[in-house]
Amino acid sequence: MRARDLVVVVTGASSGIGRAAAYAFADRRCALALAARRDAALDQVAQECAARGGAAIAVATDVSDAGAVDELARRALERYGRIDVWVNAAAVSAFGRFDDIPIEDFRRVLDINIMGYVHGARAALPVMRKQGRGVLINVSSIVGVVPQPYTHAYTMSKFAIRALSGSLRQELQVEGVRGVKVCTLLPPTVDTPLFQQAANVTGRTVRAMPPVYPPERMADAIVDLVRLPRREAAVGLVSRSLRMQSRLTPGLVEKLMAVQVDRMHLSSDKPAPASSGNLYHPAPGPGAVHGGWMRRGSQLLRVPARAALVFAAASVVSRRRR
Repeated sequence: MRARDLVVVVTGASSGIGRAAAYAFADRRCALALAARRDAALDQVAQECAARGGAAIAVATDVSDAGAVDELARRALERYGRIDVWVNAAAVSAFGRFDDIPIEDFRRVLDINIMGYVHGARAALPVMRKQGRGVLINVSSIVGVVPQPYTHAYTMSKFAIRALSGSLRQELQVEGVRGVKVCTLLPPTVDTPLFQQAANVTGRTVRAMPPVYPPERMADAIVDLVRLPRREAAVGLVSRSLRMQSRLTPGLVEKLMAVQVDRMHLSSDKPAPASSGNLYHPAPGPGAVHGGWMRRGSQLLRVPARAALVFAAASVVSRRRR
């Protein structure tokens, strides 16, 4: 499918990867239906997409509400007459020890990150089946392949998104629906506001764990999935290497991930008050694509964290084979 002049629905469009994806499609003169909880931020994104050459409507949507997501699809069809691409990108997170995270916060993360994608798929796929074509893109994460501590609900949700995508692909295959594709994106750490906005009961400030990638690279990968749909797309060397090494030495990769998260994802010298972040109310302000992590120098740390996991695991595998 040519990634131009398409009708695209994007959830989580007020910030981060979702907002970057909206801009990327607008640059290709696509018509957009933008969804997030922040009205003002969505209106700004819609205006910016129009300035880039696309068309856009803003539909305030809490993806955990099935009726609201159905209304989003209805508005898109009413305005444009079809839905070619649906991007599920809305996500929240919560940091804390397993016993410390309030159970309602745990459930809220799963409700938005999993059920939000379920609602999106249930709204998009009937339309695409009827059309005989379409691409559903679910944004998961590399932590949907290699788990990490302190983000149990988020990690669970990213594994679940991969499972959902796989089950949907199988169903479409069995039913002989050839023109509708379901793809999963596996980003590494991305420079978005997610970390500042996450719920946090660790007592420590959350940081983006390097190496950090720009959200525009994820947006380009989403556009590429429209052009050439694939089951899964791991973006960047870190994600591709971690996915490979998790198959070869899963125990070692898991142990090293735990150490690196504790040392680098959570600050050892900057305390933070307990907060529910943006779980129940959207973050204030106009939203942003970037979280400012690359400006803070994290991009200079090219080899630590996940890259270190890859090199260490590869060394063990090499020794074992010899």
